[in-house]
Amino acid sequence: MSEAEEPAKVTVVVPTYNERDNLPKLVDRLAEQQVPNLHVLVVDDNSPDGTGDVAEKLAVDGPVPVSVLHRTEKNGLGRAYVEGMARALAEGADVVIQMDADLSHPAEAIPRMLDVLATTDAAVVLGSRYVPGGATASEWPWHRKALSTFANRYVNTILGLGVRDATAGFKAWRGDTLRAIDVESVGSNGYSFQVEMNHRVVRRGLSIAEVPIRFEERSDGVSKMSLAVQLESAVVPWKLRFRK
Repeated sequence: MSEAEEPAKVTVVVPTYNERDNLPKLVDRLAEQQVPNLHVLVVDDNSPDGTGDVAEKLAVDGPVPVSVLHRTEKNGLGRAYVEGMARALAEGADVVIQMDADLSHPAEAIPRMLDVLATTDAAVVLGSRYVPGGATASEWPWHRKALSTFANRYVNTILGLGVRDATAGFKAWRGDTLRAIDVESVGSNGYSFQVEMNHRVVRRGLSIAEVPIRFEERSDGVSKMSLAVQLESAVVPWKLRFRK
């Protein structure tokens, strides 16, 4: 790379709903990684707790460039990611990272994920709980660990994705991969969004890499997991399998 050539633009897309306490902590942790040309795009679903206002303040005086996409309704994690990724690509992102705002995803794993993306042919790199070196929070109750383990086996049995953490929500995408899989047409919501995205990668013969992370339990706020999300996650793999 010549001295005049700008580093690849890396945009971290962070959907938020009532995360006013966690969001500044996350942005600080991202800044600490000192990733060149890193930007943060907050996709806020009109949070009643004022998260959108906190994001706008960070856009003015945050430690890294922050922009905000305000959505007028809360209609699912998948829709928030699709809109955020489309905006990131339109604004010239070479790499798009998706991560939660609840501090469950370790920002310190990002440099390694970017390195794998830069030095291999991987189309996307997952932050994985279930490869050697990965782990889930010790605070997780047994039934959540059991549900997560079952969900991954269930998805892989139906779709044969060949990844250990098929439901992972912490990923580094090549911009070209998101275009190739036509991210704007992804229809799934909730956690099944993660599965459909992986399925589209595999169906196109592209490769998925996994790096180990420790998945932490959120310290503030409440989980957004609902019964409707769980039901959709059970049905979508079958729809994907039989879709032409």
